Amino acid sequence: MIDFIHFEKTMIIAELSCNHLHNYDLAVKTIEAMAEAGADVVKVQNDNMADDRLTIDSDNKYFQINQGTLWDGETLYSLYRKTETPLEWIPKLQKVAHSLGMEYFSTPSDATSVDFLKQFDVPAYKISSFEITDLQLIRRAAETGRPILISTGIATEEDIELAIKTCRDAGNPNVILLKCTSSYPAPIEAANLAMIPDMKRRFGCEVGLSDHSMGDVVATTAVALGAKVVEKHFILDRSLGGPDAAFSMEPHEFKAMVQRIRDVEKTIGSVNYELSQSAKENRNFAKSLFVIQNVKKGDVISDANVRAIRPGYGILPKHWDDIVGKTFTSDVERGTPFTFDLIK
Repeated sequence: MIDFIHFEKTMIIAELSCNHLHNYDLAVKTIEAMAEAGADVVKVQNDNMADDRLTIDSDNKYFQINQGTLWDGETLYSLYRKTETPLEWIPKLQKVAHSLGMEYFSTPSDATSVDFLKQFDVPAYKISSFEITDLQLIRRAAETGRPILISTGIATEEDIELAIKTCRDAGNPNVILLKCTSSYPAPIEAANLAMIPDMKRRFGCEVGLSDHSMGDVVATTAVALGAKVVEKHFILDRSLGGPDAAFSMEPHEFKAMVQRIRDVEKTIGSVNYELSQSAKENRNFAKSLFVIQNVKKGDVISDANVRAIRPGYGILPKHWDDIVGKTFTSDVERGTPFTFDLIK
């Protein structure tokens, strides 16, 4: 089972969401494409629409979507009926993901959904931005002992602190906060990725990114700033449509993002002040002290006859004050690296 907390590289999560369009074969083909594109993990959503667990079927003004979103004109109930993943698919899609070498987990929408997922031994639980105030859900997920990923798109600082405290009070310190912009699609100027290193310091958690922007500039920049998780929606073809199609990545885009993230990881490297072998060799091109004109025994050292120039075979320029004004003890040809032997 994958270790969400101590994963050695950036964990790249492909979000299936509702991009299966309630077609099981399409869901399988999409997961197969995720593997081909380099995803580490498949994530689904098991919104529990039974027993009015997530919302109720009402069209009064409180349940109408009318905030300038992709989904204006829908009710919450009608939208979530479209976005839910059939519960009987959950274990079957898990087997598909595992067979392709990927891990698999889900976003539960209420406490009973956590109980449902427990039977499949999922390695982690995701709390969506819109559930960050549901402390009963967070507590139930934390009590499983598995890592909890929490999106923070609509969260206040107090919301985040309370969610983390709820997990820790349940005996689970394994929390990963996900920087998220709750706009669909999200403009890159709203990404505010400076939050990532601050969140890590402020809340004492690993931090990642749940990204709804187009392209991969936000994701790759987030990795450079310390994100340990990147989550992006995945679709076989945006022309298929569906509630999340407009901000989902197609396979070739996702694959390119994965490669760029892996390249960014290589550039980050590690903190190490030891010189590499190539750097040691290239020090030969650094400046050092050289005799720059023919001199005779007894000549006084000055900047007229000794100077800091490239290459680096003489003594370091920092020794200039130790030698200036002293005299040569032998004749020296122009172009000779200066060493302390010349003044003994």
